[in-house]
Amino acid sequence: MAAWNLYRHRNTDGSSKDWAVRSNSDGSITTRWGKTADTLPGVSNRYGVKQHDIEKQKQAKGYVLVGEVDIDVNGNVVFPGKTSATPSQWPESDENPVSVPAQLVESLYWTINCHAKRAVRVDLGIEVRRLIGVIHSVSDQHSKPEKDWDGWQLWIDATLNAEPFELSGQIKSAHGVLPWLFLLALKSIGFTGVDIAMATETARDLSVDLKAEQDVLAFCGTDLDSIRGTAEVLGLLKPRLNLAAAMSDTDDCWF
Repeated sequence: MAAWNLYRHRNTDGSSKDWAVRSNSDGSITTRWGKTADTLPGVSNRYGVKQHDIEKQKQAKGYVLVGEVDIDVNGNVVFPGKTSATPSQWPESDENPVSVPAQLVESLYWTINCHAKRAVRVDLGIEVRRLIGVIHSVSDQHSKPEKDWDGWQLWIDATLNAEPFELSGQIKSAHGVLPWLFLLALKSIGFTGVDIAMATETARDLSVDLKAEQDVLAFCGTDLDSIRGTAEVLGLLKPRLNLAAAMSDTDDCWF
């Protein structure tokens, strides 16, 4: 079995949940999660995400490294020096772990820890206001959300005086897709000293790759084609080449 880094988050009610990650030979990472127990049932394979970066995101959300463990394809967690309760069920190799069907997204959670230098904090505040202005200008292209997102005002207030701050909140399906796109756009810029993390209720971290987050788009009641124009304006997707327009522009160049 391959080695995993196991993290634990302790809740205020005394309970806890675990999250584990490992890197695979094909450049992907595999994560597992669940309530603290001998088995972690949730599993996901991700591409385009570095293990170091995703571990930093988890630590920013309060997860503490427990140590290095082994986990078999059934999710059984084995600490060093101990054996699994069901060793006869271990496969010879887990180079190709079997993934369970993806769970439907029910909620999105986000956190930000802004500990950047003042100049970066000023730039962050300017960008927050610019992005909110852009989003308001394109909001007519999207169906009106059932519920207003209070995060808009939280971000404006937090960045008003360019002071260090920490924020966290939730995005529900009724809020629509724009709050999530706003956070993705900020995260994709990569301000130094500004840690922005987003995850589902199962602790699956979200990337800035919209094509890899189809389940989140469905949760927001939309799809990639429907939000493409807005995503391009926000810098989350590269604009598509309009071949017809390009060909018409070259018509006068031919003799």
